[in-house]
Amino acid sequence: MNAGVAFFDLDKTIIAKSSTLAFARPLYRAGLLRRRTLLRAAMAQAVYRMAGADQEKLDQLRDQLVSLTEGVRASRIRELVEETIDEVVAPLVYGEALDLMEEHRRAGREVVIVSISPEEVARPLAAHLGVGHVIATRSAVDAEGRYAGELDFYASGTAKADAIRRLAGEWSIDLDRCYAYSDSVTDLPMLEAVGYPVVVNPDKDLNKLAEERGWPVLRFARPVTLRSRLADLPRPVPIVSAAATALVVAGTIGLWIRKTRRRVARPA
Repeated sequence: MNAGVAFFDLDKTIIAKSSTLAFARPLYRAGLLRRRTLLRAAMAQAVYRMAGADQEKLDQLRDQLVSLTEGVRASRIRELVEETIDEVVAPLVYGEALDLMEEHRRAGREVVIVSISPEEVARPLAAHLGVGHVIATRSAVDAEGRYAGELDFYASGTAKADAIRRLAGEWSIDLDRCYAYSDSVTDLPMLEAVGYPVVVNPDKDLNKLAEERGWPVLRFARPVTLRSRLADLPRPVPIVSAAATALVVAGTIGLWIRKTRRRVARPA
């Protein structure tokens, strides 16, 4: 990890909306949300996309989600996210974010997603993006695998920065060599925890802070589908296929030679 780590916020940094609110409709279809809650989530999503969310709004959303999911099996939520991830989120990924993550990987840096979203949402999304490490909100689960109506870890504000420092200790990382990307002033502790803070599509308060501190400001505006993104990647020369074909041909010729020799050596 000598090259450092790149820590990415998820919502409005990698994807164009709130990952948690994006799953309101699938939850409604599965009978886990009422229609009134669905409409409120849709309104919240619209406001979030336009103006972002302060810590108070995020805490309200947290409390609502915790109460709504109490008693629901955690495995059911994970399955639902896996089943609908292509439909819900894949078209909302910023192409610029994918490019940036790839640049960090080529530079030898690990990529970590740090999100206020529940693990059940953040981990499948991260896997979809080829990211293996996630810091996200964890709900308490009872002995029967149902949500207990409280949180074990809330990945917001200073908690994100604390989790990053713990990970840095476990991986023996120098945080001065690390990068962090976020859109929200609520992630200021996370940005301040690393040597290279970068703001992406910042809210008004974070934009002002970035100007005052001379932090780079990036504007992402190119949502792409992962399917189209994969189709755009250059196709590798099929070395493996050619090699496999050569082996088959060589084996066939060798087998023919051995049979011919046996026929020649066989007594009349």
